[in-house]
Amino acid sequence: MRVGVVDCGTNSLRLLVADVEGARLREVTRLNEIVRLGEGVDAAGRLAPAAMDRAFAVLRRYAAICSEAGVERTRFAATSASRDAANADEFVAGVTAAFPGLDPEVVTGEEEADLSFVGATSALREHGEDLGRTLVVDLGGGSTEFILGRATAQAAEAEASVSVKLGSVRLTERLLHPGGGFASLGAADDNGAAGRDDAPRVHDDGVPTARAVGVATREITARLQEVEAVVPFADVDTVVGVAGTVTTLTAHALHLESYDRSRIHGAHVDPASMLEACDDMLASSRERRAAMPFLHPGRVDVIAAGALIWAEILRRVQARSPGMSLRTSESDILDGMALRLR
Repeated sequence: MRVGVVDCGTNSLRLLVADVEGARLREVTRLNEIVRLGEGVDAAGRLAPAAMDRAFAVLRRYAAICSEAGVERTRFAATSASRDAANADEFVAGVTAAFPGLDPEVVTGEEEADLSFVGATSALREHGEDLGRTLVVDLGGGSTEFILGRATAQAAEAEASVSVKLGSVRLTERLLHPGGGFASLGAADDNGAAGRDDAPRVHDDGVPTARAVGVATREITARLQEVEAVVPFADVDTVVGVAGTVTTLTAHALHLESYDRSRIHGAHVDPASMLEACDDMLASSRERRAAMPFLHPGRVDVIAAGALIWAEILRRVQARSPGMSLRTSESDILDGMALRLR
């Protein structure tokens, strides 16, 4: 059966057209467009009209691609940004108009996590790999899903999962955006008191200040404490990272001269090398980030926050599971959606 599935995240709008036979998937087309649907949602609580228009324009193109490819069944899953928006109904109506015949659904964090686990491990398991006790981390723009389970060549079964409001776009807009100082932050400063000065959060070259990084790190730590109350990080054999932030940082860790999906997908990355890549990305100027050949222009302004999040996750997991193996997967929630579509 030929299927077309669309994942509408906070930062990107992605399409997978694939042929599905049982538990196997053959990719026909995979596209990714940065539309920044979640722009301003954290502060305003609503999807901005301009952001929705960007998404609708891409969806019209995706609809034409699915029609030309002879897609038999479709599924559209909207994740973090749409869950958080007060005008989600308006967005859903616009999706239906842009992509006739599509039945949009706003998936829960729990379902998003399940689909991500199945998708992230599917291609690796197809090659007969036994990943053991596996932690899948789907680091998005508005939320991050953590799914713990067992992934063998025969099956993937999630045991525990949690979705937290922690993502590259959300953290950038809240704590690492150049548009304000600490007086506008409303967060604790380095001494635990409310910030009262106008010291910038980001230097003129686009690098976050040490103080801003400190505040952001405490925010990440608080969210990870929530995660560990549900999904333990101890005794993990394999960490599988998915989504654009992780794949981009993998390209950086591998010193790729361009974004090469064939080298990124399934890559074994030494955790120390990944942490070095994250720290380098966080310390890079906006000009240097923009010149990186593997970095999508739509991620230039949010990848520093993503790098900080990914680094803190890895440090915390490695402290609990020192012998863990780190993998990157280009298969993710899209693949899970396709495999579950019947």
